[in-house]
Order: sequence, then structure tokens, then C-alpha cells
Amino acid sequence: MTVQPVTTTLNLTADRSWLDSLHGTDSVDSMPLDMSTFASGTHYKPSTDTSIPYSRFLSGIPVGKITASGLYGLYSTGASDGREKLASFAFAEVLFGPGQTKVPAALLWHGSVRTAKLPVPVVPVPPSATCQIRFQYKRSASLIGKA
Repeated sequence: MTVQPVTTTLNLTADRSWLDSLHGTDSVDSMPLDMSTFASGTHYKPSTDTSIPYSRFLSGIPVGKITASGLYGLYSTGASDGREKLASFAFAEVLFGPGQTKVPAALLWHGSVRTAKLPVPVVPVPPSATCQIRFQYKRSASLIGKA
């Protein structure tokens, strides 16, 4: 019997077509996500590969800060736990393992977002002290990830 190490490489390209400019992408903040507030298949793609069981949280998902825990969950205007206030958007796609309840991610707290390209619908809100996002409804000349 021979034991040989096996190396697997996986390249992922984040879909950031929802960004309207590079403004704000150089100063993202880290945030812990509460995975119980997100739905598989909608907010993250579950792994279908048994040898690499990591699911992939999507870039561009809107988040709000849960007051009681300090974690970030899915932004929802119908929530009453702090998530009803838009904190911002998950900037980068994140891999996470099965059963993980808290996942570290990057938060884009200021910049310009193309609403039509977000992975889930979001009702635009005016900028606030904690979320300085400008919503664009039409394509502009300076696009990221032209599609």
C-alpha cells in the first residue's frame, strides 16, 4: 500500500457585478455572520462536492447588525432585532464548513451599488452614519464586472 498526498486546487471568481465603482473597496471592515439568518441556495451556495464540503456565501448579500449578539444577519425590513437597518453588503465571497454557525466576512460599508445586479432584491435606503451606500439604478460609465 502506498500513501500519497493529494493536493486539490479550487479557483473561485467572485461575482461583484453589483459594484458600480471601486470606491470603498479599499477599506472594508470584517464582520461575523450569523448563518441562521441566511437561506441555503439563496444567500449561499451549498457544496455539492463531498471531497470539498465547503459552502460559498455570496458577494453582494445585504446585512444588518443584530443588536443582541453583535453578529450580522440578513437585512430585512420586517425584522425587529436590528437587521431592519441596512449595515451594508458582504463584499467578498466566503467559504465555510458544514455546521459553522458564525462565519467571518468582509463588509462594504460605503460605496456605490447597482441594485439590478445584487443577488437578492434590496429596497434602497438613504445613507446613514453607519452605512454610506449610494444606490445606482442604471448602468454608469464606470462599471465593475461589465455584464
